[in-house]
Amino acid sequence: MVGGNIKKVVLAYSGGLDTSVILKWLAETYDCEVIAFSADIGQEEELSDVEEKALKTGAIKVYIDDLKETFVKDYVFAAFRANAVYEGQYLLGTSLARPLIAKRQMEIARIEGADAVSHGATGKGNDQVRFELSYLAIDPDIKIIAPWREWDLNSRTALMAFAEKHGIDVPTTPQKPYSTDRNLLHISYEGGILEDPWQEPTEDMFTLSVSPQDAPDKPEIIEITFEKGDPVAINNNSLSPANLLKELNRLGGRHGIGRADIVENRFVGMKSRGVYETPGGTILRFAHMNMESITMDREVMHLRDSLIPKYSELVYNGFWFSPEMKLMQDMIDGTQENVSGVVRLELYKGSCRVLGRKSMESLYSEDFATFEDDSVYSQKDAEGFIRLNALRLRIQKMIKNRSRR
Repeated sequence: MVGGNIKKVVLAYSGGLDTSVILKWLAETYDCEVIAFSADIGQEEELSDVEEKALKTGAIKVYIDDLKETFVKDYVFAAFRANAVYEGQYLLGTSLARPLIAKRQMEIARIEGADAVSHGATGKGNDQVRFELSYLAIDPDIKIIAPWREWDLNSRTALMAFAEKHGIDVPTTPQKPYSTDRNLLHISYEGGILEDPWQEPTEDMFTLSVSPQDAPDKPEIIEITFEKGDPVAINNNSLSPANLLKELNRLGGRHGIGRADIVENRFVGMKSRGVYETPGGTILRFAHMNMESITMDREVMHLRDSLIPKYSELVYNGFWFSPEMKLMQDMIDGTQENVSGVVRLELYKGSCRVLGRKSMESLYSEDFATFEDDSVYSQKDAEGFIRLNALRLRIQKMIKNRSRR
């Protein structure tokens, strides 16, 4: 347990199984006041009864803060300027939300004069690291209570039994015991029937997207406008960051785009299987890469691309508030100065295909790229270019040939 006298705790509360049980457990175990904090980052119906449930379970006060615009503008768009993707597949939906939640939780702790903060992350997962690295980066002396590392309720079954005993209403049932996390960027599914990586997820599990087989038979064409690396409009309709991502989710979900079934490497060392729906994010990342293709200098792009694995790893592992993250974000943002224009896409049965891109900042020149006759490029110049690049290869081979004589 955390040392010292704990009188007031701010709990990151979702209203789900884990945090509902934790709220009651904190109040009983520490004989303290518990303030429940829920961040509205796109859960929609999942927050409809959070305040009533938290108060009924024992919270003395409930904060429900609408952070959707902040989440998308300052976290999602920042990562997508970097084309961030962890291990080639995961678009970091949960990872990006945790530092924002932790930051606001710490602000509430300061406002309320709380002694400690708490979260519902397990001792096996990544979220405990993401929350606690963020807490400690903001306040090195904050007390942290991580119930999953303290109590003996070591399974979903035990949690459900505790909830039933204390009259806590939770959405998880023995028939469908997987854990979900939803926000404007994605929804994830873990545990339960998904713990066997050979087991196919059932179709009724999915929330944001239709099966590609059931998607419309007619493709849908959309245009996304970018300004300095960030999307600002769909089909010439300007939208706020949160509303733009919400619309891309609707469009992508309608066409079965953005499903991923991943076995990933957790920061704590084990492999885990997760199923994700990220319809809008999948479209956005693809569009952004195509916008960059005509507006970014080659060497700048290649340098930035070399940073994607490290950037994504920092986000995934919880180092959002680290100095190396700030340095990397500043550099990546500098590469986006000219990434402005329009990308045209076709959405069709689980796929996203580029149809065109245009920009006032385009570095693409038809005069140079044409296969027709031109006056700006001498093809004979390529001979010297090739021979200079081949010089070290020729020397190496010549030396080898001499040594064999």
